[in-house]
Amino acid sequence: MVRRRLAREPVAYILGRKGFRRLELDVDPRVLIPRPETELLVEVAVELNPASVLDVGTGSGAVALAVADELPEARVVATDTSWAALDVARANAERLGLGKRISFQSGTLPAGERFDLVVANLPYVSEGEWRVLAAEIVRYEPREALVAGPTGLEAIERLLDEIAGGPARPGAIALEVGAGQAARVGELMRGTGFGQVEVRQDLAGIERVVVGR
Repeated sequence: MVRRRLAREPVAYILGRKGFRRLELDVDPRVLIPRPETELLVEVAVELNPASVLDVGTGSGAVALAVADELPEARVVATDTSWAALDVARANAERLGLGKRISFQSGTLPAGERFDLVVANLPYVSEGEWRVLAAEIVRYEPREALVAGPTGLEAIERLLDEIAGGPARPGAIALEVGAGQAARVGELMRGTGFGQVEVRQDLAGIERVVVGR
């Protein structure tokens, strides 16, 4: 274990687990390691207390599982474009006794369904930023879960475009964003029809989550 850490492998992958809210999740290099700032998405869900929640890009299942755990009456659906990530998320759900509470699906937006709240921690790192990130990230974490494209906003733009072109806009949306992206994401949300936009800061004071209603 010490040798692996000296090689800059993240502690979460060495131990095979990571705490998130009240849960302990199994994690491995198939999924992004859940970060404390992502817990803001769960805080928004708890505040709004929606009857239905969609977690787009669920990865390890962290957000969807925490929402299902803390909002036991809510219907929770989790999607991801990575089959490997969905395998990890389903395994976490079964181990935590939440397998019957969450529906896991491949893709982004389930066809023909409307949700009170959509939450997402999508890739928001730009190609340029990726080259200067810590070795723990670049060597070990899945690039496709982090890098969106040249600007870092491509995945968020695609999701909002898909929502705009869909049959029913969700009642609210909460997106985790990178440092300096909140203002632009807020503009994109307003362009999608979310007239009321607010920004939540993480514990480091970075504008980390944009909420649209």
